[in-house]
Amino acid sequence: MTATRLLVLSRGAGGMTEEVEAKLRKAFADHLIVDFDPDQDLEALISPRGRIVVAGGDGTVEFIVRKFADTQHPIGVISLGTFNNLARALGLPTGIDQAMEIAKDGHQRAITLGRVNGRVFVEACAIGLFGETIALGESAKDMEFGKLAGKLKDVIAAKRFQFELSGDIQGSGAAMSLVFSNTASIGSQLPIGNATPMNPYLEFSVHAGRTRTDIVGRAVKSALLFQHSEDGAGQVFKFSKLEVKTRPRVRVYADNFLVGRTPATIAAEASALKMLLPK
Repeated sequence: MTATRLLVLSRGAGGMTEEVEAKLRKAFADHLIVDFDPDQDLEALISPRGRIVVAGGDGTVEFIVRKFADTQHPIGVISLGTFNNLARALGLPTGIDQAMEIAKDGHQRAITLGRVNGRVFVEACAIGLFGETIALGESAKDMEFGKLAGKLKDVIAAKRFQFELSGDIQGSGAAMSLVFSNTASIGSQLPIGNATPMNPYLEFSVHAGRTRTDIVGRAVKSALLFQHSEDGAGQVFKFSKLEVKTRPRVRVYADNFLVGRTPATIAAEASALKMLLPK
C-alpha cells in the first residue's frame, strides 16, 4: 500500500541536527518518513498525487524535483543546505518553522524547469568552461579531493569554441562558456543572472565568465570561502527554446552533472509537479 504523504530526510545536510530531525519527525508524524537514498524507488512508496516533503540541501531537493518533474505530486521544500539556491529563487523561507508551515499548507504552483537534450535541470545548463568549473566547485565544496584533480584538469584543458544559436535567439560567436539559467545562482552560489523559476522563461548569459580567470576565481571564492560574488554576469537574454551548435563539440552540464556534448537543445517548460509556495 502506498502512502499519500512522504517526508524525505537528508541526514547529510549541513543544517540537519538531532534537534531539527526530531522537530521534523514530530511535525510530519502523519507522513511516511524515509532517509534520502538516490537509489531508492521512491515512486513505489507514494500514491500518484501524494504530497512529498523534502528536507535537505540543494543536492537532495533538486534530485527530488528532477525525479518527479513530470508527475502530479505537490512538493514542499525545507532547505537545510549551505546555499539553498532553489529555495532562494522561489522565495521560500530558510527558517525551519516557517518552511514547515508552507510544506504543510502552501499554495500549489507549477514552476519553470529547464530541459537540455531531454535532461531536466533546475538551476542551469552550462556549456564549456563554466560547466567544468561548477563541477570543480562542487568537489571543492564537498571536499571530494579524490575527484578534485580530475575536475581541475578539465578546467585547465577547456578552450574557446565557436558557437551558433538558433530558435528564440539568433547569433554566433566565440566563447569559453555559455550559460542558460533558471535561478540567479548555481552550485556554490555562483551568480549567473537574474532568473527565477517563477518566470516562464530561461536566461542566456552572454558575458558570464568571459575568461578562465574570471570563472575559476568566482568558483573558488564561492565554494571555499563561502562568498557570493556579484561581479560580471553581464547582459542576459530571455528565451523559451534555443538550439546550440559548437565547433568543436563541447561538454554540456545540466546543473552540475555532465550530460553529453553539443549540439544541444535547451527549453523552458512548466513543471507537471506543483511546488508548495508561500500564499
